Amino acid sequence: MEVVRGRVRRAGWTRAAYGVHVSSAEPDLGQRLLGWSQVLPDSAVLTHLTAAEARGWWLPQPVPHPVFAAVAERERHPQRAGLRVVRLAAPPATDVVDGLRLATPAETLLSCAADLHVLDLVPLGDSALRLGHCTLDELWAATRARRRGTPMLRTVLPLLDGRSESAWESVLRVLHVTADVEVEPQREIVTASGAFVARADLWLVGTRRIHEYDGADHRDPETHRADLARERRLVDERWERCGYTAREVLRRGGDIIAAADAALGRPWVPARLESWRGLVARSLYGSLGRRRALARWTPTNR
Repeated sequence: MEVVRGRVRRAGWTRAAYGVHVSSAEPDLGQRLLGWSQVLPDSAVLTHLTAAEARGWWLPQPVPHPVFAAVAERERHPQRAGLRVVRLAAPPATDVVDGLRLATPAETLLSCAADLHVLDLVPLGDSALRLGHCTLDELWAATRARRRGTPMLRTVLPLLDGRSESAWESVLRVLHVTADVEVEPQREIVTASGAFVARADLWLVGTRRIHEYDGADHRDPETHRADLARERRLVDERWERCGYTAREVLRRGGDIIAAADAALGRPWVPARLESWRGLVARSLYGSLGRRRALARWTPTNR
């Protein structure tokens, strides 16, 4: 692939950034970011959601966002539509991934924490840990920085768990933690003789009940047949499984909390649901959180 600054009027070339074209009819993310790199200073580092996406992390609710980059405090940088550049007192530590200068995983999560909220950040952090891109110790070390995202990152780190296998499993886990329901991710369930039965997304500790996220992939006929066989094995061992969709997790969190309360034999406490609704509202899944993020990312808020 070729990257050229300036206008190109030949077939098969596509604008990857303002004033930059690439020799690809349908450039992928990496090609587009290589194009943006052509208009940035050599010292610039891609960061925030841009670096997270380039690394293949689980992203929060998709909303329009610019390409994020960071430069040193006195470094000059271009002004472009669709580009947001922050100045830092010192250039962040970087990795080179597929030819792109990316902020380190810890720096990436810290920069995201400046704009995002708990439910957005937990899947990002879980996937970073799951992929082995960083450790919790490295993330805690990042909280020593005197930066706008530091308090939020400190709030999120105790909630992270690299055992999570999907973004929505992470969100479902936070719902339980917010409601003071102790859960164990990826619990292996075995028979009395030790034979494997199933591995559960979330085990409600102290019960014989598991809560799981059911995504669209579970509607595939072959997957559905395997799921039914798995559920029969669980019933044979006197386990109760409840599956939830993304819509139910966000909009019917009270039902999930009530089900956990019943399994644990404890009374309903409305404050648990209010805490969850507050997290949803302030994240990109809620209108308040989306407006706040989009307002920060518009050029008038530079």
